[in-house]
Amino acid sequence: MTAQEKLRKKRGPLAGVTVLEMGTFITGPAAGMLLADMGADVIKVEQPGTGDPFRSFKGGLYSPHFQTYNRNKRSITIDPRQSDDLAVLDQLIETADVFIQNFRPGVADRLNVDAARLQAINPALVYASISGFGSEGPDRDRPAFDTVAQAASGFLRLLVNPQHPRVVGPAIADAMTGFYTALGILAALNERHATGKGRVVETSMFEAMCHFNLDDFTHLLSADQVMGPYSRPHVSQSYVFQCADGKWLALHMSSPPKFWENLATAVGQPDMLARPAFATREARIAHYEDVVAFLTPIFATRSRDDWTAALTRLEVPNSAVLDSTEVLASEQAMALGIEVSDPDGPHGAFRTIRFPLTFDGERMDSVTAPPVLGADDAVVRRSIERPEHGIRRG
Repeated sequence: MTAQEKLRKKRGPLAGVTVLEMGTFITGPAAGMLLADMGADVIKVEQPGTGDPFRSFKGGLYSPHFQTYNRNKRSITIDPRQSDDLAVLDQLIETADVFIQNFRPGVADRLNVDAARLQAINPALVYASISGFGSEGPDRDRPAFDTVAQAASGFLRLLVNPQHPRVVGPAIADAMTGFYTALGILAALNERHATGKGRVVETSMFEAMCHFNLDDFTHLLSADQVMGPYSRPHVSQSYVFQCADGKWLALHMSSPPKFWENLATAVGQPDMLARPAFATREARIAHYEDVVAFLTPIFATRSRDDWTAALTRLEVPNSAVLDSTEVLASEQAMALGIEVSDPDGPHGAFRTIRFPLTFDGERMDSVTAPPVLGADDAVVRRSIERPEHGIRRG
């Protein structure tokens, strides 16, 4: 089955919704991917010749970075600065439901894809605009990337180990901004059922990460407490320990006393809770490092598998700290069908992780590999020439 046939057979709660995504890198494409995963027809509008800059990889245009956020989409090449291409885009806008862009402020106007112009063509269009720092304020024109947004929103400091300062982890700000954008689009689409009119949905990486960092700000505003990288782990009683085989184990002990009572049994220390550092939840929070110092050599005596078996049997909240290979090989991931694939991808089988929601028990387990640049130019342009076979609003 071709990619076109697979996409035509797409099902899901957003089937019939058409999205034009003029997104690059992560934030815009992530929003488009979420909608595509739920059944929307997402047409990725790309620059001729080069496409989304995230495509570039070892001399090719199909990088793993690009693949991550561009499955279940079609690709057409349009340069809106060219009058003929702009006319094609305008025809697509006439019947689209959603337009997504993540340009810096002012770029959309220069490319003739600003909200005012596109919604004049189609008043029902939901127009989503993503920026780094928002459309106003002194930082409006600053370039923003994931680490910049994490740092500016106060989130990054909660991840950095003060004793060994390094940027760690994935592109959280990019991905979360895409999630918030998709949420706003869905709200606007829902409202449109009553009003018949679209909305301009705006967010920025800065705003999205400030909201994602809500716990930090709530502690400041309600208790005048500035959180640090160890604030949540101390309160939630979260730990990681290295086992005898060099592998890592995580515990999340929270507040129920039974967790600690069962842990004392599991580690063979029945009198552990009589120690001052373990006596109460408040004591364990205040003496977190003492708790770590006591348990570290104990966990170093047995393998990770031994510990996870013993802790799970006693219902102590735990997990092995798995890498991606171990996750996919786990019985739980296989039982839930976490990995899905498209055997007919343009560069061979495309393997990925399925969308996490189910609807009426139905998993979104069908996937179409990310498109090569301009893969759908001919089909989409023919649909404009023959509107009876074209894109229709759902």
